[in-house]
Amino acid sequence: MLQSCSFQASGEHIVQIPVSDRWQICHRLQELRIKSWCASDGSLRVQVNSCLTAILVRSIVLQFMGSRQELIDWLERCWQL
Repeated sequence: MLQSCSFQASGEHIVQIPVSDRWQICHRLQELRIKSWCASDGSLRVQVNSCLTAILVRSIVLQFMGSRQELIDWLERCWQL
């Protein structure tokens, strides 16, 4: 799903997202009031300060980049819980 992810001590994470998806993901994260921006190198930068924010970021990225089967599996796990 994600091409790469590097973690920095500052709490800022850099996630490589295809250019075709990064603007939509960034916009959705901003709608959720999660600090995020798109860099010219093709990365989506997101400030993650809590577990809830990390879960929301993962969920949004999965919605845009997950395969149909990944989304079905995720939904079935949610129903089981």
